[in-house]
Amino acid sequence: MQRLPAGLKRDRVRDVLLDLISDKEPGTAIPSERDLSRELGVSRPTLRAAIDVLVRQGMLVREHGRGTFTGRRKVTQPLAAGDDSFHAPAAEGNWLSRILEFDSAPATARLAHRLQVSPADPVLRVVRLRLVDDEPMAIERIHLPHRLVESLRPDDMVSGSFYRFLRTRFGIDVRRATQSIEPTVTDETEAELLGVPQHAPALLIERTAREAGGRVVEFTRSIYRGDRYRITSELHFDDTSG
Repeated sequence: MQRLPAGLKRDRVRDVLLDLISDKEPGTAIPSERDLSRELGVSRPTLRAAIDVLVRQGMLVREHGRGTFTGRRKVTQPLAAGDDSFHAPAAEGNWLSRILEFDSAPATARLAHRLQVSPADPVLRVVRLRLVDDEPMAIERIHLPHRLVESLRPDDMVSGSFYRFLRTRFGIDVRRATQSIEPTVTDETEAELLGVPQHAPALLIERTAREAGGRVVEFTRSIYRGDRYRITSELHFDDTSG
């Protein structure tokens, strides 16, 4: 039988470990490396490499002198497929915001293109640290045409649904958005704000939101913790699906 490459063997062990911890409560101790390597029939270095991957992903936590424990559950944001788009229900947990920046300046060429405004038009830029159950989860950099939200204040963005607030206060009814999600890592500032190591895995999410009539009302660039946040999608397939 052909010998498995080390990377594939590590991945197979990682999958077994994921099954092992899938129904465990956060903070549950897993067996020692010695016991696991004997039970799984793999070497200690292979097992340790698989555990290292899960530690970086936040699925396991090492505590010096105590052992290895299951990590905290990730906050889940579901995306449910509709006829031709996705619906985004509220994410889990109690979400609050700490406002870090709140100022207005002329749009740059890039922002003007994103928001479909003139480069001379003022754009309100809001940077807020998003917390879930008092834990830092994301950094949002929000850009809005200032003329649409001239009376907006920092306190308006601390709690509650921002889109609901836009609808009730300003009559801005956000109905559609184009969103991209890609992997990235945190820089020094992001790591400090989120309470993670520099270059920790993260999700970069960019979203351009529109009213029902198609007018662009928001462009947001966000960094979410890769160890604590995940997005799930419901997919529908037909006979043309790949």
